[in-house]
Amino acid sequence: MTETHGRVGVSRADPAAPDLTAADMQVSDTADTGASTSEDIDQGAPSPRVDPSLMDEASALIDNARTYAESELGFQKTRAALAGRYLGVAAGLGVLAVILLHIAFLALAVGLVLAFEPLVGIWGAIAIVFGGLLLIVALLGWRAFVKIQKMTGLFSSSDDNDGDEGEAA
Repeated sequence: MTETHGRVGVSRADPAAPDLTAADMQVSDTADTGASTSEDIDQGAPSPRVDPSLMDEASALIDNARTYAESELGFQKTRAALAGRYLGVAAGLGVLAVILLHIAFLALAVGLVLAFEPLVGIWGAIAIVFGGLLLIVALLGWRAFVKIQKMTGLFSSSDDNDGDEGEAA
């Protein structure tokens, strides 16, 4: 063991590895600075220089990618603004349609009252139209209630449904 490193108790990690001396472990100054000697040139070692046309191509690629990203971002912003404008117009038109529908139903109710007035008098015509409208509202409300019960039944567990079916029967 003393012959390996000159110290007692120290052994090599790999017995097959060659012994390194102090001369083998010295690093030349040319390796640190990157300068090449005439021996390196004679041996055909590759030059560390990069082809300038390759750098120009890489720079152009990066510029094109940046330009594309900026253009795409501008396009998406414009498209979102246009979609927002269309949504606002659609919402306004929808509100206007609901208002006009409400006015149409009011006109229908007034027209029905005027139509029934000669037959049953003004108060009878108002009662008939009012009762008919309440009947329609009750039917629509009942249908909505049934649909909501069906919808909540889809999300309840099977244990809840078993208990409800037993009580309904």
